[in-house]
Amino acid sequence: MTSIARRALCALAAAFICMQWQSGWAQPYPSKVVRIVVPFGAGGPADIYARFLGHQLQESLGQSFIVDDRPGAGSIIGTEIVAKAPPDGYTLLMMSNTHTVNESLVAKKPFTLMKDFVAVAPVNNSDLLLVVHPSVPVKSVKELVALAKAKPRGLNYASSGTGTPYHMAGELFKSLAGVDIVHIPHKGSPEARTSVLSGQVEMMLDAITTMAPFAKAGRVRALGTSGRKRSSVLPDIPTIDEAGVKGYETTIWLGIMAPAGMPKPVIDRLNAEITKIVARPDVKKTWNEQGAEPMSMTPAEFEKYLNNDIAKWAKVVKFSGAKTDQ
Repeated sequence: MTSIARRALCALAAAFICMQWQSGWAQPYPSKVVRIVVPFGAGGPADIYARFLGHQLQESLGQSFIVDDRPGAGSIIGTEIVAKAPPDGYTLLMMSNTHTVNESLVAKKPFTLMKDFVAVAPVNNSDLLLVVHPSVPVKSVKELVALAKAKPRGLNYASSGTGTPYHMAGELFKSLAGVDIVHIPHKGSPEARTSVLSGQVEMMLDAITTMAPFAKAGRVRALGTSGRKRSSVLPDIPTIDEAGVKGYETTIWLGIMAPAGMPKPVIDRLNAEITKIVARPDVKKTWNEQGAEPMSMTPAEFEKYLNNDIAKWAKVVKFSGAKTDQ
């Protein structure tokens, strides 16, 4: 065999090997069922929007996306499951500002958010709604604050668990209003909501997307919303800041993360698909009617957003004195 022929044969072999290597890394994603782990209770905002998102991704990507609710320990249990999963794009985490709070609130965790996970895409954000059971003799935020000051530790507020946005919203309210209200953590937002609806716990700051219908039905009394402006869902209800607790502002937001090491093409594909879904006019309309606002960012922008939120809540945890047994 001549040297020219040998070189040609080697070049052909190298090209073949390269093609095989590339094809091994260019498998279509997803090629099997994708699991979205929700580390919160069934029926709460994270569960509801994870199921919606999973259905839409299934429609656009042609593969099943199943939701796996794994609540407990203020989101730690479900989050650890994802942290230990293979970084192949087939196990995703539906997360919230519970996770950014826990970075400073929970000293001992089996993971570090920005080390063991990668940012994929945000989903949406919504205001919280401050409500009291109708048996509580107040009709405004100012009256609630006056009652709480008159009865230190005489009122209780429910949350979906230590470190969740509902908990931190309550601690922020206590700090800014100068009141001492007892925190009653629950295993999830549905359980906390039930406690307030039944009158077992006097009050709660709950996602407006789930609590507004109960307020409209008169099962709870809405006193204020947590955003910077009034909600279009309950336009007659003032913001908590407007109602007298100056500087009060917080929201609950949701996003998707995945185990660290997930291939960038998979991250980009998921980000692109989620961005398309939340940008659809019908989705925007439906979510706005529920009190939720779609969020769109690149993975890099979402990573920056997460780091900023971790820093924000670290300050709130410090000045509120919030603690956890974990």
